[in-house]
Amino acid sequence: MTASSAAVAVAVVSSFLRFPSISKSQNSSILFSRPKKSLVRPISALSSELPENVRNFWKWLGDQGVVSGKSPAEPAVVPEGLGLVARRDIGRNEVVLEIPKRLWINPETVTASKIGPLCGGLKPWVSVALFLIREKYEEESSWRVYLDMLPQSTDSTVFWSEEELAELKGTQLLSTTLGVKEYVENEFLKLEQEILLPNKDLFSSRITLDDFIWAFGILKSRAFSRLRGQNLVLIPLADLINHNPAITTEDYAYEIKGAGLFSRDLLFSLKSPVYVKAGEQVYIQYDLNKSNAELALDYGFVESNPNRNSYTLTIEIPESDPFFGDKLDIAETNKMGETGYFDIVDGQTLPAGMLQYLRLVALGGSDAFLLESIFNNTIWGHLELPVSRSNEELICRVVRDACKSALSGFSTTIEEDEKLLEEGKLDPRLEMALKIRIGEKRVLQQIDQIFKDRELELDVLEYYQERRLKDLGLVGEQGDIIFWETK
Repeated sequence: MTASSAAVAVAVVSSFLRFPSISKSQNSSILFSRPKKSLVRPISALSSELPENVRNFWKWLGDQGVVSGKSPAEPAVVPEGLGLVARRDIGRNEVVLEIPKRLWINPETVTASKIGPLCGGLKPWVSVALFLIREKYEEESSWRVYLDMLPQSTDSTVFWSEEELAELKGTQLLSTTLGVKEYVENEFLKLEQEILLPNKDLFSSRITLDDFIWAFGILKSRAFSRLRGQNLVLIPLADLINHNPAITTEDYAYEIKGAGLFSRDLLFSLKSPVYVKAGEQVYIQYDLNKSNAELALDYGFVESNPNRNSYTLTIEIPESDPFFGDKLDIAETNKMGETGYFDIVDGQTLPAGMLQYLRLVALGGSDAFLLESIFNNTIWGHLELPVSRSNEELICRVVRDACKSALSGFSTTIEEDEKLLEEGKLDPRLEMALKIRIGEKRVLQQIDQIFKDRELELDVLEYYQERRLKDLGLVGEQGDIIFWETK
């Protein structure tokens, strides 16, 4: 590779190797709260110690025929705030509660409401958020008892103050949080212009951006998704279920099913994934695949499990690349695109396809022949192994430089953060920020070490041309090239 082509390749690779944020789309998630073992105070035992709004909520559910004295679980005060505690022993996969569709809040609920005709063109989550806010301000709302029990905020980073967010300096979580808040604000401004201002008579109180962020946080932390025909639904009572990292299965914790053989009604059914003794809290696993940053953003907690620590490497094929079209065709043929997102997890190997994608983006100069159409069906296989010394050296240098740049954005070292954690007695949000900082820095150091080790192997790696010569029988056992003299 010539000096000029190498310079172009460096510019191409480094022009969009992004570390600052979790750039993947944010989806509506399930549930909320920090996982801790609990000393519970169930309604039946200490009802006078429960907030009045919780007692009213339980009574409302009883009036609706949803709960009774035989219900397996009930609300209780727990370290997370509120949770569900077993009133008797509950077996593994035993139904804990069932909530009929008439008590769900979803886009269908909005459509059937007074504001339904206004919400047809809105995103589903925006329409449900608007419904929640409107009902919250309606004194005679039929949802009053449920709404009164919802928290004013969670520990999700969308509710953090500027001072608290400053503790996330350098993290992907900070830039992601700011990006999410900007997205929510833009959605609110559109909603204000298109719906709120032209229809003031339908809203008893002026709806603010803070109201909208509150509704977004409620949906992000409490709404169930991935259900049959339901991608966004609030389920009163079921949304009190808390998360426990000790539960390692998501299977069959909840489902939507028919109410009976001769009924068209639907029920949301919640089961316990493990055996629970009477008086213990009932838990589920929210999502095994979320990183600590995603848990913090969605629910407001993190775990100590190192497998939750991850860093998202974002790689893009720049449009300025002279081979942009060819590279994009190859990426799309292999179920990727112009941008690749790769989650590197603490203690785990690099994700599948990451090195191939890096090598593809870095291809140029004397290696560009691999982009010719004759290699269309085989190039992805070739990219599984080093292409050339210059290509491999380039991706190592660019990734290591990106890691060093990201690490320089932190104001503290891992050791300093760990010392603060050891001192204890921290505000929950500061403790969360410290764990996020430590986790992201560890993964960055891990990525840097992987590519540092690879740099040390550059002289002994086998590259495409050597492999090709071997395939043609032109390399001897000692690696020397075989020549034939012509007679």
